[in-house]
Amino acid sequence: MDIDGDGEARQVQVRFVTKLPQSYRVQQASISIPANLTRFGLSALINNLLLTTSEDWTTEPFDFLIDGELVRMSLEEFLLAKGISAEKVLEIEYIKAVAPRKQEEPSLHDDWVSALDGSSDGYILTGCYDGFGRIWKAGGICTHVLDGHSAPVTSVCNLMPKGDSIVDQVVATGSKDKTLRLWKFGEEDPIDQPKKITSVKILWGHTGAVQSISGKPSGDMVCSGSWDCTINLWNTSANDTDDSVSVKKRKKGGQDEEALSEGEALTTLVGHTQCVSSVVWLQHETIYSGSWDHSIRRWDVETGKDSFNMSCGKAINCLSIGGESSALIAAAGSDPVLRVWDPRKPGTLSPIFQFSSHNSWISSCKWHDKSWYHLVSASFDGKVMLWDLRTAWPLAVIDSHGDKVFLCPFLKWTVHLMRIKNSIIVRPALFPLHPEASNSSLNPKKELYGCTQRSCHDAGLVELATQLVCQGALSGHKSCRVPWLLNDTSFSN
Repeated sequence: MDIDGDGEARQVQVRFVTKLPQSYRVQQASISIPANLTRFGLSALINNLLLTTSEDWTTEPFDFLIDGELVRMSLEEFLLAKGISAEKVLEIEYIKAVAPRKQEEPSLHDDWVSALDGSSDGYILTGCYDGFGRIWKAGGICTHVLDGHSAPVTSVCNLMPKGDSIVDQVVATGSKDKTLRLWKFGEEDPIDQPKKITSVKILWGHTGAVQSISGKPSGDMVCSGSWDCTINLWNTSANDTDDSVSVKKRKKGGQDEEALSEGEALTTLVGHTQCVSSVVWLQHETIYSGSWDHSIRRWDVETGKDSFNMSCGKAINCLSIGGESSALIAAAGSDPVLRVWDPRKPGTLSPIFQFSSHNSWISSCKWHDKSWYHLVSASFDGKVMLWDLRTAWPLAVIDSHGDKVFLCPFLKWTVHLMRIKNSIIVRPALFPLHPEASNSSLNPKKELYGCTQRSCHDAGLVELATQLVCQGALSGHKSCRVPWLLNDTSFSN
């Protein structure tokens, strides 16, 4: 077949296959279809085929893979671009695609959202420029306010997020006041109004602002990256005296309260020459770090030495470990390119993937913890992009901010948190059912007005399967924009 012939007469023989459950499967016999079909037309075709096998079938959007790569153009264009012969039967795998879901109203936040951890199933932990951390539970209710830092909170993390109960849950916060603090709260605490709690332990040792923190998987330690160019390792037990330097009684209203223990670093990892902007405590004895000195390092906790040191040529703003076997390194910084490396392969200095659809520096990136293929990035260009390693184009682009976007972690719990100072109106937006264009953008249905500060901050949430993407932004405008939801059940290995 000559695929350069008349477009109206072109046909291609295809066979559809899938790894989805039996109810999603069509007959695998080859059929002839127009070569100019895009994924929108292919999705309609699959739905029609499924409808012939089940009258109860409900239409769903699908995505399509050819030789492991997502189709982002017509079949004809794809075959030409990849040099695939149209004479043979083309095998096309279909998977579930992005679909919208009903949006709920977000909860209010008091100030700029600077940090967020949603790794717990029962709550979301946030940090703000007002110096407070906050715990949010069902219905977007703020149940606890973490009061203690004297400067903006820059980073937060759950230390034991995997338990079935959050009684005596321990969380950590890092701040520009050069300290980390540990906090405890219980599930039984009343939620009729936020309960202000004080830290159970304060960790001293950094000589510069704390920029990033990450908990050990077991929850008994935490590491922190700082503007003093070091990484400190801390014990998180409030009762452990190995690192204790003093114990103080806090007083409030003339009455003594629970004792506050103070701790010092157990170990300091030295090697970076500029701000340690990102740390990830991946395994028991392995820590990854990214720095403005252009390097990514892998540290052996036992020896305190870096076992892997890779120069990226750019200042690193964000770092995430995931993908296949949780072995791939995604990082980005002072250019518009999101890069992915596989440190298991020779010549690791060369990234195995590069995504370059952003127009400005990238501030945040995060792997999806249930998928080998999916990750998100946020940029100073005001966009958040959802990526799939199987295509060079973003699956979707969130482009509803007027200024920089700073955060985009995946969250486990489907609760919306956002707040812009003095802004009270929210505007939801949804991804289109079939985002046909590779750079599909979102437009707000309503904007937020009323900010009195020079800058305003917001966070947007996008649900991906059972998880969310959250983004925060500092904007120089007096209009602020808040979240959307996205239901995507296609995340699988």
